[in-house]
Amino acid sequence: MFAGRKPAGFAVSLTLLTLWAGCAAPPTVADPLATLGTTQTSPRNHIAAMEMLDAQPDDPQYNAALQDMIWRPGFITSIREAAFTRLVRSDLDGLKRTIRQRLPRMQARAWAERLCELIVENGWRDLSPALISAWANRIGFVDDTDRVEYHALVSLHGEQNVVDVVFDLFVGSNKVYQQGLRTRCWELLHRLGHRDRLIELLADTTVGQDDPMLIDLRAGAVELDLVPRNREEILWMRKLREPERAEFWSQAVQAVAGLPEARRRELELRTLPIVVAASIHDPWLLDASVEELYQRVRDHIRASRLHINTRRFEGFPGTYGQQLGAHRAELTWGDLAAMLLAIRAMRTGPIVEHLFDYADRDHDDESCEYGGVIGLDEQGRFELLEFPPRYRTADNRFDASQAMMDAGYTAVFHFHNHAQEYRNTRHAGPGIGDLNYADNTRPNCLVFTFVTKDTLNVDFYRHSRVIVDLGEIKRR
Repeated sequence: MFAGRKPAGFAVSLTLLTLWAGCAAPPTVADPLATLGTTQTSPRNHIAAMEMLDAQPDDPQYNAALQDMIWRPGFITSIREAAFTRLVRSDLDGLKRTIRQRLPRMQARAWAERLCELIVENGWRDLSPALISAWANRIGFVDDTDRVEYHALVSLHGEQNVVDVVFDLFVGSNKVYQQGLRTRCWELLHRLGHRDRLIELLADTTVGQDDPMLIDLRAGAVELDLVPRNREEILWMRKLREPERAEFWSQAVQAVAGLPEARRRELELRTLPIVVAASIHDPWLLDASVEELYQRVRDHIRASRLHINTRRFEGFPGTYGQQLGAHRAELTWGDLAAMLLAIRAMRTGPIVEHLFDYADRDHDDESCEYGGVIGLDEQGRFELLEFPPRYRTADNRFDASQAMMDAGYTAVFHFHNHAQEYRNTRHAGPGIGDLNYADNTRPNCLVFTFVTKDTLNVDFYRHSRVIVDLGEIKRR
């Protein structure tokens, strides 16, 4: 057991159970299986039901009820552990299967932490994949090495071996049903600072010759100097390798090959559509220096009216400035080229007309926000593609559909509107949900906000909280 890591409430609930057991006769339960299936009863009744059913420990229905108590929401930690103890005796294989499937998605944090301790206490190294998969899921601003899953892996394998265990799990988990586990391992290795080791793996052509994921990732590394950073970028790279996107892949490979080596090394997946669009619309962008691009963006912004909100979001540290200069040190060639392409698109009559028509319809629909992508059509012209949200939940929320994501892999921008009111200046710029979307999916994003009925403010943003107000566009 890890010192200082007893889940809050565990000792209290265990004490209460002890008091109930010592101070009162056990309750009578009319239907013990039904009692175990509900959280709307007392812990005393749960214990009494288990004790009644213990007479038939091999009863499949009893074991199924115990398995549900391991993961279903609503049970207190001590009751879950009572079910765990019984399953160790009656159905160990089923218990381990449940832990493998449920631990990475378990919402009851106190129980998840206790479960990690129980894995260590029982010496179950075969459940290391479940620990790794759970560890890969971020928890707020908690440091990765301050997580109970990490300490469990240290106890099972030794501190010096934890990264090797994660890396070996990634390499060895090459079955189709293990792809989710693999991507979580990849993300975790990135967060732990071992990106170079993954790049070395892709450079080793003796590994994964019949492994579709490694084949796709290796092609990106070799042909585009690109290595994904998270699950969404892995999916993005693999989607670009599909036959229906072969033409875009060829265009990207050709355009990237003409870039200076230093620029190729700092490319991201979101930069590929920028490189392709620049090669079509303005090849000068491909050779221009970062300073030249910065000056052009700055000149445009100086001539524009901005709507800057220095925003703070409750529970999230720091401020979220929208000034170009606030982000100068972190702006890449890809960022600045993207902004200049956005400025070019916003000067294109059909795009502006479509944007205002779409924003007007969004304004009238209070069930959701509207969004989509801006890309290039078959003639290389800018086009706006509308995509209905995946869910209609609120007037201040846009949930991207899978169809939009599929279109977004070759699009220049993902976008959505803030069109709840025609005078919506206080909501100009991305919200915290928008910034989280950018962090998770990592595209180039735009948000269009009504500041008057005939004026939309335009903000560019991407992962890592980079936001730049690009000024206004007017209705034509």
